[in-house]
Amino acid sequence: MTRIQNDINEKMRGILIDWLIDVHLKFKLVPETLYLTVNLIDRYLSHVAIPRQKLQLVGVSSMLIACKYEEIYPPEVKDFEYVTDKAYTREEILDMEGKMLHCFNFNLTMTSSYRFLERFARVCRFDERSFNLARYLLELALIEFKMIKYVPSNLACSAIYLVNKLEKRDAWPDYMVNHTKYNEIQLRAAAKDFCLLLQNAGKGTLQAVKRKFSSTKFLEVAKIQWDR
Repeated sequence: MTRIQNDINEKMRGILIDWLIDVHLKFKLVPETLYLTVNLIDRYLSHVAIPRQKLQLVGVSSMLIACKYEEIYPPEVKDFEYVTDKAYTREEILDMEGKMLHCFNFNLTMTSSYRFLERFARVCRFDERSFNLARYLLELALIEFKMIKYVPSNLACSAIYLVNKLEKRDAWPDYMVNHTKYNEIQLRAAAKDFCLLLQNAGKGTLQAVKRKFSSTKFLEVAKIQWDR
């Protein structure tokens, strides 16, 4: 993205994804839709230069595609017109959808960090609170541009590793090494970045993830105060 885009920077990307997290929650979509949406945005921005006035259009078109791929009853185009306050017409959204699908050659399949988390959290015997805390970390990472450098499986394992550390359990037992093929050293870099995201979650203007995981639905894990 940094090589292709002249009018868009990582801060604008963060603002867009923060807003889309609210939209995702408003529409009551499945978790995987959000991860695919962000994946499509990043893939498109790494190939096609767009003006900043079209960034939100790329965002809603990405979510429209992700909804059609993941949801049983996806929102309609008019719903995406509504959430943008009619900044874009139905024709503009559908046109961008077509351009993006052509760019991807209709190859939409991806494995998200959330899917890895679902699997590895079972192996680690996470309860609902621990799972939601790890999920909170992964969604904070969606907004942060520097976290793109980590592959999804590493993000999931690093989130689990940090949650175990925070909850004062064995951070990375041998059975997790055997199951995931990651050792503790390979997880420390992402875990350190996750720790910084967690410490700074209440600061700044991008608060969608913090707000979301402060709700009772997610056991208010964003409100937990951790010992330094």
